[in-house]
Parts: sequence; C-alpha cells; structure tokens
Amino acid sequence: MELITWAILGVTIALSIAWYLSYSAARLDRLHAKVEGALSALDANLVRRAEASLELANSGTLDPASALLLAAAASEALERETEHALPDDLLDGQNFAGREAVESHLTEAIIAIVTPEAMARIVAEDGTAADELDRLLAAGRRVQFARNFHAQAVRDVARVRNKRVVRWFRLAGYADLPTSVEFDDAVPGER
Repeated sequence: MELITWAILGVTIALSIAWYLSYSAARLDRLHAKVEGALSALDANLVRRAEASLELANSGTLDPASALLLAAAASEALERETEHALPDDLLDGQNFAGREAVESHLTEAIIAIVTPEAMARIVAEDGTAADELDRLLAAGRRVQFARNFHAQAVRDVARVRNKRVVRWFRLAGYADLPTSVEFDDAVPGER
C-alpha cells in the first residue's frame, strides 16, 4: 500500500474514534439531563401529594386526631421541600436533599389514616372530600411512576458510565454518579 492510503486509513480511524467518543459523551450528557428532569418531576409530584394530603386533612371528613396527624406529616413534607428549594440548595439530579425520611413519614401517615374503611366512608359522604381523596390517590400513583422513572434513568446512567471507554476517556467529567431515591411510596389499598 502506498503512503497516501495509509494516511487516509489513519485519518478515517482517528475520525471514527473521535466521533464515537463525542457521541458517547453527548449520550451520557443526555442521560444525566434525563435524571435531573426525572428528579424534578418526582419533586413536583411529591408536592402535589403533600398538598392533596393537606386538603383531605382540612376537609372535615376525617376525625380530628387523624386530620391533625395527616396535616402535620403533609406540612412537614411541604416545609422540607421549600427549605431545599433555595437557589443554593437546588436539586441537582445527584441527591434528594435528605427528604426520603420525611416522604416515607407522609406515606406511613396516609396509609394509616386512609384505610379502606375511611375511603368507603369518604366516598359514601359524596362531597368534595371524595374528590380530594381521588386527587390524593392519583397523586400517590404519580409519585410511584415518577420514582420508578427516576430509578430507571439512574440505572441507565450507571450502565453507560460502567463502560470501559467512558471510564478510560473520563467522558463523565467530574459529574457525580446519580443515586436513586429510596422512600416508601405505597398508595392506600396496595398493602
């Protein structure tokens, strides 16, 4: 082979490698953006669930002790969310700002208070509380979907970052490996 053929072959191989590295880095960047978007969606759905819990607690259909417990758990979740929504503490797709315990506590309160008997009584009253109960149950299911979507996005990032080429060429840069959010997200009637 002539020297020009070898040069063209070398340039072609170098360009192919550069394209593959660029493609891999862009893909990893898109996956990190997907994790951040999924975490934002999860955060928004958790706020909706806490608001729906607070509305049900204030509806007057629950007994006073149950309403107080549910309102306290929902208020705590909302306070924890706003406490970490300041510009210095924005969720960055890498952590959940330590909200797992608070969200699990709200789930436990919802499960304990919104029993099948309580749901039947609320639906039988046929007032606005039935709509608030439906909103709470729907918000709980959306939280489950959002958490599962976030967990899948985290697994996708981990899978791509475990590839040798990504590690060898440090295509992830200095970005932290995202972690999945673990908290109890059961919906009344599932257990």
